[in-house]
Amino acid sequence: MPISRRDILLSSGFGLLAPGFAHARVRPTAPRDAVERHLPALDRLVADTMKKTGVPGMSVAVVSHDRVVYLKGFGVRRAGSPEPVDADTVFALASLSKPLATTVVAGLVGDGVVSWDDKIVRHDPGFAMSDPWVTREITLRDMFCHRSGLPDHAGDLLEDIGYDRGEILHRLRFVKPAGAFRASYAYTNFGFTAAAVAAAKATGKSWEELSAERLYRPLGMSSTSSRHADFTARANRAFGHVRRNGAWVVGEQRNPDAQSPAGGVSSSARDMAAWLRLQLGRGVVEGREIVKAGALDASHRPQVVSKPAADPMTTAPGFYGLGWDIGYNEHPLVRWGHSGAFALGAATCVSVSPSEKLGIVVLSNSSPVGAPEAICRSFFNLVFAGKVERDWLTLFGGVFAKMMQPAYGRDADYAKPPIGATPPAALSAYLGNYNNDLYGPIAVTQDVNDLAVRIGPRLTPYVMRHYDGNIFTFQPPGENASGLSAVRFTLDGSDKATSVTIDYFNEDGQGVFVRA
Repeated sequence: MPISRRDILLSSGFGLLAPGFAHARVRPTAPRDAVERHLPALDRLVADTMKKTGVPGMSVAVVSHDRVVYLKGFGVRRAGSPEPVDADTVFALASLSKPLATTVVAGLVGDGVVSWDDKIVRHDPGFAMSDPWVTREITLRDMFCHRSGLPDHAGDLLEDIGYDRGEILHRLRFVKPAGAFRASYAYTNFGFTAAAVAAAKATGKSWEELSAERLYRPLGMSSTSSRHADFTARANRAFGHVRRNGAWVVGEQRNPDAQSPAGGVSSSARDMAAWLRLQLGRGVVEGREIVKAGALDASHRPQVVSKPAADPMTTAPGFYGLGWDIGYNEHPLVRWGHSGAFALGAATCVSVSPSEKLGIVVLSNSSPVGAPEAICRSFFNLVFAGKVERDWLTLFGGVFAKMMQPAYGRDADYAKPPIGATPPAALSAYLGNYNNDLYGPIAVTQDVNDLAVRIGPRLTPYVMRHYDGNIFTFQPPGENASGLSAVRFTLDGSDKATSVTIDYFNEDGQGVFVRA
């Protein structure tokens, strides 16, 4: 079965292992000395990883005992161009944005502006979930640790088809729950975003203004922003790459503004090193308190089991805090981390050992192949075990390859119709308007001999090809589109289709559109 993105985006190179792998047994060591001793090996780790994967560019920072002991760029910002990556090259962080977002909110908690247990509707009265009781009770804490009951990645497809943040958050009220409120875990970018937006509303500012004012400027993170326009305006920025025909090429550059708190931050290794110092200093950098320790500590405490132990006799469960993956299963005992990934061209990772005051962040400009996670994990192996104990790149690369398989369309090869395919009905039978509360209206139209399905707020047309009987196919757009999706019309013996089911939208059973 395909691996859920949630299993990877919070792995940070230590929280996710393939089934059957117990966590490595490591020996205590003198971390400060070991870090310094193994820094030259980090050069080789990055170079070897880039050679094996072909990833165009990477930037790495290591913080040890409140010092930035390693800060380097590798490769190029854009394949085929000579501009090098350096410590100030700005990368899209993808889901590595989440622990930055909860750092911002921790600042507000310490200021007394909000609390982690504030109800979302206290600050955003128009917000709603499908269950009125959940709407009244759900808190910032619930959303920041993904225990809302929403299905995995709820709302992401709305972003892919063109809805903006406000409309996506409004439409969460139409999402049917997939689990029990506060008793189940599912990773949701837009649930997370809803909490961040509510916290920002308590200040009267936008999320983008708040994050700059409360964290980036006080910490001197001059290359960091929660606005995509700021990222694209940087002269020294990394372009996102995808792999086509075995080569890395610049693809569609994703605009993640709709989910900015959850995935829309851009930053440099230098700025992320400052943020690591803040985390390891419990809110204090250079003697200045940026965030109160108690408020920041809350983000680092487990709130929910994110990954039950595969074998409770030999493996440990994974936990999620507030924007952080948290592990307690090897020396040093406590680890925090997170990964980020855009299929359209970003892969990032942070891994932190708070007891040893050590953290590493790795940024790259390619779609995810496990490179940042392998580097984080391998470096921690060197520091705490004295050697790299496993081929982490192969392990994580395989997991990401499974992740990239589509959640839809696995039951057929839709690239070509089956032998002996049944002809369609008269094309006029499919034409018309159809409605779905969650995904909005769609229209099926005809241009000469081709049908098109028009989707999203602008009713963007996508050409359909006949597959078999009343089944057509089309190529969905965006981050989560990995292949052709079936479009299944139901005629019920009439001369007009009464409904249409689109597999792309139907993973959670909400992809049926009824004729208007």
